[in-house]
Amino acid sequence: MKHAHITGLIAAPFTPFHPDGSLDTGPVGRLATKLIADGVAGAFVCGTTGEGPSMSTAERMELAAAWTDAARDRFRIIVQVGHASIADARALAAHAQSIGAAAIGCLAPYFLKPKSVEDLVAFCDPIAAAAPDLPFYFYHLPSITGVHLPMADFLASAAGKIPNLAGIKYTHEDMLDFSACLRADGGRYDILFGRDEMLLAGLALGARGAIGSTYNYMAPLYHRLMEAFARGDIASARVAQAQAADIIAAMLRHGGLPAGKAMMAIAGIDCGPVRPPLRDPGATQRESLRRDLEPLGFPIQT
Repeated sequence: MKHAHITGLIAAPFTPFHPDGSLDTGPVGRLATKLIADGVAGAFVCGTTGEGPSMSTAERMELAAAWTDAARDRFRIIVQVGHASIADARALAAHAQSIGAAAIGCLAPYFLKPKSVEDLVAFCDPIAAAAPDLPFYFYHLPSITGVHLPMADFLASAAGKIPNLAGIKYTHEDMLDFSACLRADGGRYDILFGRDEMLLAGLALGARGAIGSTYNYMAPLYHRLMEAFARGDIASARVAQAQAADIIAAMLRHGGLPAGKAMMAIAGIDCGPVRPPLRDPGATQRESLRRDLEPLGFPIQT
């Protein structure tokens, strides 16, 4: 399958929930408008940041449709369709194609896990086939799924079996494997770097696109990083990467994903609570987070 290569930043947006935890698609339009204004190339919805695995299949379809409606061909929507059930994943993939998504992504099964690359390809094949007109990206996230398999081998094995295979959302620190994926089959695949705090390292190895949660509210900072790298100003790129890393470290100290969702509110768009088993920061924790972020230059100015 021929597809337009993804370059630039793709945000992994937070899913808005009402105070009672029910899905709230109301803020999606404002989120999309902010991302477009910040120069973000698209959104990767229903992923980790979006708490996709904590949502029902019907909710995920509703959210995906809200995002494709909000995008209006202004930027790309990649729908994460991974599920422990192949049948549900296929339904999500077919739905993504029917609503005009630009592509689909798919997590590895994270309960009963594939033991080999061949097992993983066999899992992905029917899911990709349910949306044959869309580029298919495998979502490599071994720190959460527990599926630690070499992605260069996955690409080699899947090449003749998944016709719409377009690449990988690569959220892992194995830079040797990442580099091998970038070079696979003459560089034909999109290997989208997924560690925001290491973006400069990904660019140095040849990454052309990236997907991450902090692009929701720090895209201008990363654009400065990428522009500095492109003109050979590595010192300035390092300064921007260090600022991003310090902000991410503060987020992790304050709880990770729930703190990130609180940061989205600080940046101007409140996406509501997280779902259990995650726990929202209380008022005192939010104020402590805000105090820690202010000297780091957050919210980021354009």
